[in-house]
Amino acid sequence: MGESSVLWLRVAAGLYSLGLLDAIITVIRRREGLFRVALGAFALGALFQLVSLVELGMAQHQLPVSDIFETMSFCSWIITAAFLAIYYRYKAASLSVFIFPLVFVMTLIGALRTPVSTWSSPVIANTWLAVHVVAVLLGYAALLFTAAASVVYLVQERRLKRKRQSTGSFFRVLPPLGTLDDLISKSLGVGFAFITIGIVIGSIWAFVEMGTRWIGESSIAISFVTWLVYLALVFFRVSSGWRGRKTAILSIVALACCLATWVAHATQFKSLNQ
Repeated sequence: MGESSVLWLRVAAGLYSLGLLDAIITVIRRREGLFRVALGAFALGALFQLVSLVELGMAQHQLPVSDIFETMSFCSWIITAAFLAIYYRYKAASLSVFIFPLVFVMTLIGALRTPVSTWSSPVIANTWLAVHVVAVLLGYAALLFTAAASVVYLVQERRLKRKRQSTGSFFRVLPPLGTLDDLISKSLGVGFAFITIGIVIGSIWAFVEMGTRWIGESSIAISFVTWLVYLALVFFRVSSGWRGRKTAILSIVALACCLATWVAHATQFKSLNQ
């Protein structure tokens, strides 16, 4: 990948990061934050990414999809162009909660192909890794609260539908549906923010530490699958107003993915230390 094409791609990723910030604010505050600014940056980022793709394609004399990094970049641009066209036609702003983070992460991966110098000191590398671990663990903890609150929501909703007036001590201490719904929304938003930050920091750390070899690690792949499930949960919750059973099921699936990610990372760490 040419140096200038990488530069334009990284500029695009920087502009797309405003979309990620807008999505996080929207999820946490449950209303639009920087959408207008993010949309403008998104369109400008698409232009820079198109320049990167055209320049790379001309240099290679072929469509720039020769490896996973180029394919990620190309696919993210197609998604970006499709979203801009859909928004121009239908004003479907709610799709941005899903599209903005997805395009940013895909573009970021595409921009992490060309090697860079390693860490200037072990302290910086360890600090970067520690921030990644803490952010991911906080995200997993928030998801645990989301799943637990969703299950309790189901129990309360079922009791109300059957018009049961249980007098047991367990049922009397259960929070009302409004409180549970607010807890689900807040913990889901906070968890999504932390896991996304952890994914971005972890990807950059792995890129500097291992070059391009990080993309083939199974633990990394599972981490991205977990993030995608979380992103889907956030999107359906915010855009489609999912409540009750659907939220609970998807929360449990996301929690299972988190467990699989944890096991994969623990296994990899154990093998590296043997």
